Amino acid sequence: MHLRTRGRRLLAAFTAVAAALSLTVAAVTPVGAVPAGPPSRPAPPANPDPALQAHTLQAADGPLDNPLKGFARFYSPGANQNTGYPHSLTWGYFGLSEVMTNAGNCGSYDWTILDNMLNETASQGNQAAIRFYMVYPGGTGTHPGNAIPSCFNGNVNNRSDTYWNVTQPDYDSPYLVNALKNFIAAFGARYDGDPRIGFIHLGLVGLWGEWHTWPYDTDTADGYPNYMPTDANGAQLITAYDNAFNTTKLEIRYPEAAGGAANSKDIGYHDDSFCYREGSPLAGVTLPQSMGGASYSQLQRNLNTGTENKWITTSMGGEVRPEIQGSAFDSWPGGSGSVDNMKACIELEHTTWKINEQSANYSAGNANVGAATRLMGYNLTVNKAYFKNTAAGTTNLGVEISNTGVAPFYYPWKMTVGLKNSAGTVVKSWDTSWDLRTIKPLMLRAFPDWNVGSDPTYRDFGYPQYFQTPVNLGDVAQGNYQWVLRVKNPLEATSATAKKLRFANATQNADGWVGLGAVTVGTGSSSATYEAEASGNSLAGGALVASCSSCSGGAKVGYIGNNSGTLAIQGVNGGSGGSKSVTIYYSSAVARTAVVNGQSVSFPATADWNTVGSLTVTRTLQSGSANSITFANPSGWAPDIDRVTVS
Repeated sequence: MHLRTRGRRLLAAFTAVAAALSLTVAAVTPVGAVPAGPPSRPAPPANPDPALQAHTLQAADGPLDNPLKGFARFYSPGANQNTGYPHSLTWGYFGLSEVMTNAGNCGSYDWTILDNMLNETASQGNQAAIRFYMVYPGGTGTHPGNAIPSCFNGNVNNRSDTYWNVTQPDYDSPYLVNALKNFIAAFGARYDGDPRIGFIHLGLVGLWGEWHTWPYDTDTADGYPNYMPTDANGAQLITAYDNAFNTTKLEIRYPEAAGGAANSKDIGYHDDSFCYREGSPLAGVTLPQSMGGASYSQLQRNLNTGTENKWITTSMGGEVRPEIQGSAFDSWPGGSGSVDNMKACIELEHTTWKINEQSANYSAGNANVGAATRLMGYNLTVNKAYFKNTAAGTTNLGVEISNTGVAPFYYPWKMTVGLKNSAGTVVKSWDTSWDLRTIKPLMLRAFPDWNVGSDPTYRDFGYPQYFQTPVNLGDVAQGNYQWVLRVKNPLEATSATAKKLRFANATQNADGWVGLGAVTVGTGSSSATYEAEASGNSLAGGALVASCSSCSGGAKVGYIGNNSGTLAIQGVNGGSGGSKSVTIYYSSAVARTAVVNGQSVSFPATADWNTVGSLTVTRTLQSGSANSITFANPSGWAPDIDRVTVS
């Protein structure tokens, strides 16, 4: 049987499990737990440099198959992974016994089956989301139903599960716990940060690796014994995962698993019955009780454990409940029948991705599905670019980016700026230190449980995030160019077909670069700005870079002078040479003196150490870009230097 039939085979089983969860929720809800409430807003970004011109960009619909968000389809070896509705994620299960293959050694691992899937997925431009399991009722058709490693034989007791007709291992066996911890450590050592993987479910424990063994669970009043591990043993496995994976995002099914051991760690959640309604009367299994949800719903569990804001740093995944995948978006933005309020589910869970095998049948032009997909995860728009229309030497480039999705981007992918010539060729590019993860959603939807307004109430959260970087144009030929920006998918290093992260802008190109606006690169008398903190400059004798919210680029160089601290701004273009005006931007709460290219200059005090003032001096420069502007003071402290402009 094909792996992707899992949803159809298990519809009845899922219904039975969900119905039973309401009987056990009292045992897993922490006593006295309360919602965390509205999260504090992040700190606002720095303001754009007023010396730069603002260039407004036109917004457009974001792409449907942006990396690491949206829908995931099941992996099928050899199949085309890019059919059906546009997507960038491929989902795969693996039995633990398929990697722990040595019957005599539980510390021996054969990763071939996983690498084959990751390589094939990467070759088609996608990233993988994966889970290991030991017990899978009926198997997947291509992976075993009983995936308990043979090296457990004689070392770990097995228990019969007559409800699902499967064998479950003793999760409290010290031998099992130690073997799983060693496996997790080896798993992380090999794959943490692997660009082929987007998300990992903790798995391993319980049916399908979902950290439940219903009906063999903590509710023993039904006559079934409890097969779940103790909270202490479960916490050991969760801690092992947290220690092993410091980059790749992890997710676990329930916030109360192992006594809530994952809730203080960098581990998100996966809702595997997303936005379904069941029972009589119908109750949601994602939305909380305050919105008609069941007592065991995913978001009620988050509210009960105070983890409803964990999406700010950790991803939220899972699966659209198989029964409703075909009709989940027919009544968008609301729901109907077994489909709950889909927009509310996405907004309150801050959903980034979901397994949705039946998305294969969606039309790429379905407006409802498109709106939902763009809302999931991140949706980034460059609102404005900031730069001088004519520039030379070292100049500043800034961008303002907004996120209209429901979640941040969770990985530190590199943002790069560049110049394209009239032929569309990138002639030069510069990597930046800009952190994509800081672009938080502009708005968030409040839970009714927060008591901050009637539903739906939306609250300001993130800001249009401003980034700025100095760029040295010294070796760029004079001419007309376009500033461009891109985010590099690390998968591009190994796969030419890797899907590119793209912005929701009219100037977004298929090559990954988004156009920011036209610029003329000139020489000679054109003014050029040089940042004191730029990486190519020379700092010595204790001079160092310090943050400065009012400074260009958000930084300055301080601790200049006092006999030893010096700053040399390098690569200054003197054009054809001769006398040049050098405007020095500085901050100093007291009047100070500096020796600038050998001549003493007095600097009046500014209002404080975070207020920038300026003065202009004349210095003789040589032709070309080999000049430097130096700052020193052998007899006292000099002011802090933000930047200089040469014209």
